[in-house]
Amino acid sequence: MARNLTHKILEAHLVEGSLTPGREIAIRIDHVLLQDATGTMAMLELEALGIHRVRSELAVQYVDHNILQTDNKNADDHRYLQTACARYGLHFSPAGNGVSHQVHMERFGIPGKTLLGADSHTPGSTGVSMLGIGAGGLDVALAMAGYPYHLPCPRVLGVRLDGKLPDWVSAKDVILEMLRRYGVKGCLGKIVEYWGPGVRHLSATDRETIGNMGTELGATSSIFPSDERTKRYLEAQNRGDCWAELAADGGASYDEEDEIDLSKLEPLIARPSSPGNVVPVREVAGIKVHQAIVGSSVNSSFRDLMVAAAMVEGRHIHPEVSFHINPGSRQVIENVTVHGGLISLLRAGARIHESGCLGCIGMGQAPGTGQVSLRTMPRNFPGRSGTKDDQVYLCSPETAAAAALRGVITDPRDLESDLAYPRIEDPERYLVEASAIVAPSEELGSTEVVRGPNIRPLPEMEPLPEDLEVVIILKVGDNISTDTIMPAGARVLPLRSNVEAISEFVYSQVNPDFHREARAAGAVAVVGGENYGQGSSREHAALAPRYLGVRVKLAKSFARIHQANLCNFGILPLALRDPSDYEWIRKGMRMILQGIRKRLAQGDVEIPLEVDGRRVMTRIEVSDRQRRYLVAGGALNLVREGSSGQM
Repeated sequence: MARNLTHKILEAHLVEGSLTPGREIAIRIDHVLLQDATGTMAMLELEALGIHRVRSELAVQYVDHNILQTDNKNADDHRYLQTACARYGLHFSPAGNGVSHQVHMERFGIPGKTLLGADSHTPGSTGVSMLGIGAGGLDVALAMAGYPYHLPCPRVLGVRLDGKLPDWVSAKDVILEMLRRYGVKGCLGKIVEYWGPGVRHLSATDRETIGNMGTELGATSSIFPSDERTKRYLEAQNRGDCWAELAADGGASYDEEDEIDLSKLEPLIARPSSPGNVVPVREVAGIKVHQAIVGSSVNSSFRDLMVAAAMVEGRHIHPEVSFHINPGSRQVIENVTVHGGLISLLRAGARIHESGCLGCIGMGQAPGTGQVSLRTMPRNFPGRSGTKDDQVYLCSPETAAAAALRGVITDPRDLESDLAYPRIEDPERYLVEASAIVAPSEELGSTEVVRGPNIRPLPEMEPLPEDLEVVIILKVGDNISTDTIMPAGARVLPLRSNVEAISEFVYSQVNPDFHREARAAGAVAVVGGENYGQGSSREHAALAPRYLGVRVKLAKSFARIHQANLCNFGILPLALRDPSDYEWIRKGMRMILQGIRKRLAQGDVEIPLEVDGRRVMTRIEVSDRQRRYLVAGGALNLVREGSSGQM
C-alpha cells in the first residue's frame, strides 16, 4: 500500500498504538531541543525525575530567548543551564550562537529523524526533513529521560505544490497563503505534508520558513521530502553524509488534500493582531511604517538577510524607519559578512543585532506608542511586541525591506522600476564554525550544577479530590494565546525558573489582579472560547495558573500543546458540549464537579457539572494516560508514585 511521508516516519518510530487519526499513539524521539525560556523549567523537571544522564539520542539546550542581561537573573540561569547540560549529557549552545531552529538545522538536523522541542516552532526542522513537534517542557523532559512521546494520531493534509515562485514572492508568502486559507485553527490535529513538482524550487531554508510558521495554523507539524535540495544544503554544511532520500510513495493518499500554484502567489501580509489575518500587501499599501525587522525565529537565514542587503545596497532607509536585522545564527552573519551583505546593511542604516529571538518574544525591539511595525517573525499576538495596543504586521523580507526604503507599506513589486529582483543562491559551502557548542563528555559529567538565587524548586501539587468545587474568576474569548495567559518579554521571562514570582503575571494583560483574586478564592476556574491556549509551547501558562489554584479550564475547544500541558499539571481541560452555554456563564459563578475523581478514573468522557445550580454537560477528550496525570495531580506526581511504567 502506497504511504505518505508522514506515515513512513511515524511508523518507523511507533512504540504504541496504530495510525488511526484521533487515537493516542506513542513515538520514539531521536532528538530533543530546548531553549532557555522553557528549557530552564524542563531541566528542573529532568532533575526531579532522578535520572543520571540523558537517554535520548541527542539533546541540545539553546540560549536564544532570554539573552538580555539587565540584572543577574538571565546570566545566573545561563550558568545553571550550562552546568546542568554538562552534568546530564546535553549539548549546550550559548547566548549569541543562534536561534534553536536555525542552529539545529545547521549542525544536527537529519532527514527522517524525530525532534521534540520545548518550543512551538520546532516543526521548522522540516527544512532538512525532520519531523519536528513542539511540546511542553515536561513532555520534553520525559523524552530526555527515555520515555516515548504521546500524542493524538494526526490527520495528514497533503498540499501539492506546482509551479515556481515569481519575483518578489518568497517562502513567507507560501505559509501566509496557507494562513489565509486555514486561519489559526484550521489545521488543528493535522500534519501538513508538502509534495509535488513545485517542492524542488524551494530551498532548505525556504522549507524551514514554511514549517516554522505552520505552527500558526494550529498544525502538529509540517514535513517536506528529502531531495536534492536537502542534499545540497547538508553538503554545504559539511554534513552530506547525513543525507538520505525520503518521499511519499507514488499514489500515496492523504486524509485531506489541497493545492497551491506557486506561480500565482503574490506578496501577502498578516495584519494586526493575528497571523491568520492575511491580505495581499496591495490592500494595505501606503500605511506609514515606523519599524521593520528582518530575522529572529524565522526568515533569519543567509538567503533572507542577503535579499534585504541586496535591496538596500547603495541606498539608505527612510529617515523615519528603524530597520533591524536579527540573524538566525552566528554562522548566518559570518556568511552574510563574507558575501558583502553586512556592509550594505550597515551603510543603509540598518541596526544589526546579535543572533537570537529578541523582538519575537518581546525581548527588546518594542515599537513606540501607535507605531506600525513590519516583522518577518511568526507571531503578532496583541502586546507580544512589548507595547500595549501594538500594530504589528507579518511579512516577507522583501516586503519588510521595501517598507524600510519607502517609509510606508509597499508591495515590493512596485520597486521594479528602479531595482532588479535580487536572486540569492545559498553558498556551495558555508563558512562553518561550530566550536561555540559545548558537547557532552565523560569529564563534564562530574560538573557541579550551579544554581542562582532565582532558581526555585518545583511546587508540590495536590492530587485531584473526590469532589471539586471552584469559583469562576475569569472569562475570556476565542483564540486566547499563551502570551495572554502567561506573557513573555524582558520583565517576565527572567522569572521562568521561579514559579512563585512568575505567577504574579498570569493573565496580567487582562486582569492585573488575577493572581491576588485566585489566591484569595482557593480553587478556581477560567472560562474560554474556541482554540483556547493557541501559540507558544510554554508550560508556564499551565504551571503558574495551577500554582495559583486554577483546577479547571472550561472552554469551547483547546489548542493541542496547551491541553497537553494542562493535563501535565493537573488542570482539567473541559470542553462545553453545547457551546451556547458559554454565553450565560459569568465570572463569580460557582462550579461543582461531583465525583470527578471517580469519573476520570473510570474513563467517563461526558462530565456533568453544576454552574450556579444549572446543569452543564462537558466533554474531556484526553487519553487514559492523561487521566492518570489528572487524578494524580500532575505527571510528576505519577512518576514519583512509581507508576512511570504505565506512562
